[in-house]
Amino acid sequence: MGKAGVKGLSLAKRLYTSRILGLSLGLLCVCVAMYPLNPAPWVWGGMLFNGLLWPHLAYQWARRSKAPYHAEHRNLLVDAFLGGFWVAAMQFNPLPSATTISMMAMNNVAIGGLRFLLAGSVAQIMGVGVGFLMFRLAFIPETSQLQLYACLPLMCLYPLALGWLCFRQAHALGRQKRELLALSRTDSLTGLLNHGAWKDQLEVEFQRCQRQQQGGAIALIDIDHFKAINDTYGHVAGDIVLRQLSKVLKQNLRATDIAGRYGGDEFCVILPDLPLASAAAAMDALRARFATLGYEQSPALTVSLSIGLAAFSLAHTDATLWLNDADQALYAAKTTGRNRVICCGSQNEVLDSV
Repeated sequence: MGKAGVKGLSLAKRLYTSRILGLSLGLLCVCVAMYPLNPAPWVWGGMLFNGLLWPHLAYQWARRSKAPYHAEHRNLLVDAFLGGFWVAAMQFNPLPSATTISMMAMNNVAIGGLRFLLAGSVAQIMGVGVGFLMFRLAFIPETSQLQLYACLPLMCLYPLALGWLCFRQAHALGRQKRELLALSRTDSLTGLLNHGAWKDQLEVEFQRCQRQQQGGAIALIDIDHFKAINDTYGHVAGDIVLRQLSKVLKQNLRATDIAGRYGGDEFCVILPDLPLASAAAAMDALRARFATLGYEQSPALTVSLSIGLAAFSLAHTDATLWLNDADQALYAAKTTGRNRVICCGSQNEVLDSV
């Protein structure tokens, strides 16, 4: 079943509950309004069918349809038609008629907006027309006290139920929107921020550092000889290495640090409010820890990291220049033997190289 079918079944399930409640309460309202008119037995049968059996028939009709979404819209138009029919049958008793019409209109607006409200209104008018043909044309200008009380449950409970259903739907849509936003900002393999999301965070951090005229550091991390790992041990092993590095980053960084996958075998970290020396020590400890990891699938595999660090400087006019300093430091780490941390500054300094 496609997305449209799933959407249609979801709509049918939501409306099944509200239709049972609305039509059972509506049955009370219509029966009390019809009782003084001494309706024929077949009319009583029609009311019972509409109030008690139709909700279940409508749900099965939609559930078994090849296009449940369109089938449920058809069911709603049937609801509107029958509502119009009973308005004519009640001889336009003011309160029961207004309650029936307004509840139907509210339901149609909630489901399909103004366009579906218009379609439902046309169906109601058609129902009224059929009611004219089957019952004598008359108008009851007064609503009795008993009829008023019979309308109150529908007027009070059904809007509450419909509002609750709309709230649940809005809440579910909000949650799905947040999940989609998170997926759009997350690298699927590592669970870290993707390239674009991390660059956005870098811009935010850069602006903060400029405002406060202080800052931390950023690190670019490269897995040494990653192509050779893929060529020798396979891409599955390469993916395991990438996930291992993301795991080590999550376990060893501070809560305020922001890690991401920059692309391929390169990772990136924002280290707010951390002096360059402290950042270098933290990254070198991470490098040493990662080098000791073993891989059950490939016991002979050992992996090292090259890391370039750059501190925020007031000389940076934009975040790109800050990132470029870290990139230069990473390049120096890779060209001077790898498996080391290098900081970008007036002099590139190799820390704890192996």
